[in-house]
Amino acid sequence: MQPKFDAVYYEPKAMEYELGKRLREKYKSLPWIEIESHNRIPMLSAAEDADFPKLKRHLVLGIRKTHRYAENHKVSDWLVPYTSSGCRAMCMYCYLMCSYNKCSYMRLFVNREEMLERLLRFDARTAKPQTFEIGSNSDLVLENSVTGNLGWTIERFGKKGRGNLTFPTKFDMVQPLLSLNHRGKVIFRMSVNPAEIVSKVELGTSQLRQRIKALNEMAHAGYRVGILIAPVILLSGWKRMYGGLIDELSDELAPEVKQKGFIEIILMTYSFVQDAINTSAFPGAVQIFDRSIMRGRGRGKYCYRSEARAEAESFLRVQISEKLGMPIIYIA
Repeated sequence: MQPKFDAVYYEPKAMEYELGKRLREKYKSLPWIEIESHNRIPMLSAAEDADFPKLKRHLVLGIRKTHRYAENHKVSDWLVPYTSSGCRAMCMYCYLMCSYNKCSYMRLFVNREEMLERLLRFDARTAKPQTFEIGSNSDLVLENSVTGNLGWTIERFGKKGRGNLTFPTKFDMVQPLLSLNHRGKVIFRMSVNPAEIVSKVELGTSQLRQRIKALNEMAHAGYRVGILIAPVILLSGWKRMYGGLIDELSDELAPEVKQKGFIEIILMTYSFVQDAINTSAFPGAVQIFDRSIMRGRGRGKYCYRSEARAEAESFLRVQISEKLGMPIIYIA
């Protein structure tokens, strides 16, 4: 799945970097529009909510200037700003829609050497090896099909890093990663949802069967692996859908995934920004906001009520225990 773009917006200094020059050649047939900053593109931020799918067809190139690492206490120890933000897919619950409004299009940062060197320096001075989440703001498997950055990073971190890298994905284009010498320092996590939700809500992503196949291939290649069931969306018939998902995982997962892998579960949060964009951009789409089982959570955000959440947690724990036997490391 090679993402297609209709225009490139770029900071002029991005063309001073090797990756910027390579992308200029790769997409030379597209219109190139100069911008002052990847963080502020007035012509795009002024777009109507209904234009959201059109904005997703744009590619933005810039230089990452913010490198602050945030502590994390889940699979990783640190969330690391890395080579991209946003992506080409249009998942209707994407938290970047809430954080950046309509600016969740793919932004590539061409100063990858600076970012990796900073990460290696940080890694070298920690008291003990740490795990770094490098894919919290983008899908690096999708990005890799544009830049090759993920393979580039895995090999270099494998040679010099002490700790581990981790990233989640909803895409199956893992073939370039299978032959890499990752030295056991990468935790690959596949995000899954029932096939019905993938097709109706996770627009533009790989289908569930393709994701399971990719996960198995990564496990065969010696990568440490996990499964991220996220976000759990309590649509009508959710027990049937998530029960079916766990049945399919039980039937299709490779033995090494079941034996060595782990599971993360995250229930959906939503916002009025996402609802406004989805209502305008995807008229007639499935409604994922359900006021009857959701409550306010901070300014303009919503989460599932305690009783609905408890029922979902209990159901998923029982299903996973009985059918997969894999450890759940957290439910958020």
